[in-house]
Amino acid sequence: MSVIVTDTGFSADDWTAGFTPLADTPANDVAAIDLGSDTDPADLPRLLNAHIIRIDFPSFADGRGFTLARRLRDLGYTGRLRAQGHVIADQYAMARRSGFDEVEISDGLAARQPEADWQFRANWQAHSYQKRLRA
Repeated sequence: MSVIVTDTGFSADDWTAGFTPLADTPANDVAAIDLGSDTDPADLPRLLNAHIIRIDFPSFADGRGFTLARRLRDLGYTGRLRAQGHVIADQYAMARRSGFDEVEISDGLAARQPEADWQFRANWQAHSYQKRLRA
């Protein structure tokens, strides 16, 4: 099982249709796509009509998923964007600033980093160094 983290806290996954890896996705499939962190950014423009895109984080030290999320948003993607894998509570604000709507974590990580740890970072817009610099 997994836990979905949003600005309001932990919840169960409400997406039941499953995900298709990008390599197995037909050009006209717009349901749910799984992206690896090593996805070529040149492949992103064809995904803009997907309902939900889940980007894998194989390690908490691998930040390529943040770049993919930002690139998708810059291209105009307005669908649901989910980070999945080894994202830790300290990275939640960065995930949200990059364009993710939610983070999918394992039950084990949720036990080690409880909901309060994630909610502490849910006010991500107010704690941006860029916002402080612009003031």
